[in-house]
Amino acid sequence: MAEAPNDDIARRYAELGETVRPHREGADAIRPGCLITLPYDHPGRDAEVAIDTEEFTALCPWTGLPDFGRLAVRYVPGAKCLELKSLKYYLLSYRSVGILQEDAANRILEDLARACGPKRMTVTLDYSVRGGLHSVVTISHP
Repeated sequence: MAEAPNDDIARRYAELGETVRPHREGADAIRPGCLITLPYDHPGRDAEVAIDTEEFTALCPWTGLPDFGRLAVRYVPGAKCLELKSLKYYLLSYRSVGILQEDAANRILEDLARACGPKRMTVTLDYSVRGGLHSVVTISHP
């Protein structure tokens, strides 16, 4: 049986003399079902909707410490737009979730695209510097 990615990383850190306990709890706390959409009744008009927040937070899956970042969503609606208060509740559901930054960006894009069916969408997660490293994850649909 192959090692799970978390187990492999924990093993590699152990070889370096580091203790790492993957934070796996909370993935079921992500709540895409709370996303509400509104009709976009302007066929033929490709308006770009830009939403951003500097309050995105999730947990590092290795240390359990919080990762903070700026989230930007840009999309061209199909027949539906995202309702902002429900989007805020959805994003808040990440606070207790241990998730890799790249996985968070992909999951957010998948959930938002599934909810509103955009013509195109881009999600950018620009994380705060941690351990002297800065990362930005950008993913697009389709």
